[in-house]
Amino acid sequence: MLASITGLGRLFVGSILVALATSLPELSANISAVLLDPPNPSLALGDILGSNMVNMLIFGSVALIFGGKTVIDQISSSQIYLASLSIFMTIIVLIVALINFSYSFFNIGLSSLIIIIFYVIGLRLTYKLKPEEDIEEEETGISPLRAWTYFLMISVGVIFSGYFLAYSVDNISHETGVASSTLGIIVSSIVTSMPEASSYFASVRLKAADLGVAGLFGSCVFNVTIIFYTDLFYVGDIVQQFETSHMLATITGLALITIAASVVYLKDKASKLFINSLLFSIIIVYLACIFTITT
Repeated sequence: MLASITGLGRLFVGSILVALATSLPELSANISAVLLDPPNPSLALGDILGSNMVNMLIFGSVALIFGGKTVIDQISSSQIYLASLSIFMTIIVLIVALINFSYSFFNIGLSSLIIIIFYVIGLRLTYKLKPEEDIEEEETGISPLRAWTYFLMISVGVIFSGYFLAYSVDNISHETGVASSTLGIIVSSIVTSMPEASSYFASVRLKAADLGVAGLFGSCVFNVTIIFYTDLFYVGDIVQQFETSHMLATITGLALITIAASVVYLKDKASKLFINSLLFSIIIVYLACIFTITT
């Protein structure tokens, strides 16, 4: 709706507005996690990295439910630019986590600063390189003011839905003895990714999968920047709190996003069977990661 009313295009609305709104649970939950007493950075990192995995699981499973390649054919080839940015940002996170910089500035880790700087540069390049979109005029029956009002109201509601999640999952960790990183990757990430799931599901039903996919890839990009925003509230460098399970989730997220990007890139070149096989492989890789983390 906002894409047609504002004329900004589905790539922009999906990657910025929808991604921002649907990633607010992750943002509020992760900031809450590092403000706990004691702070729980493992939960925050697990939720961020696990959410990207879940986003790609949503991409593959919902597409398969509604016909596989039939859904993929609705996606604009320009989404490959946003998918590439998602891959690029995930690689940046993996690199800074492996290097593990010990420097910080005004209580913000160098790693977090590198992430946000590359995000701004990457987003700028994405919109410079992408082809111009053809904006279709649609009769929406709603004014721009009302559309923006709905968007902001929903965003506020999403913030409150994620605010208390960190406290609940933290208590579950203490009661069950399950590692916070594991609960973040598996449990918290699924809950905070529900807005992405509902947005993508609705867009596919409206035969506007392009917008939903932009939201998923855009959310993967924005989720990575949450590491920076969370670090603003954390005493110390949150990237230094990476555990083995976080590294595995990062690598798996990178693999899943790459598979999803391949689906978009090959949609006009590959057969239906091959595209559907790639979509199914997303589910298999996700489950394999969860099995590895929990055993």
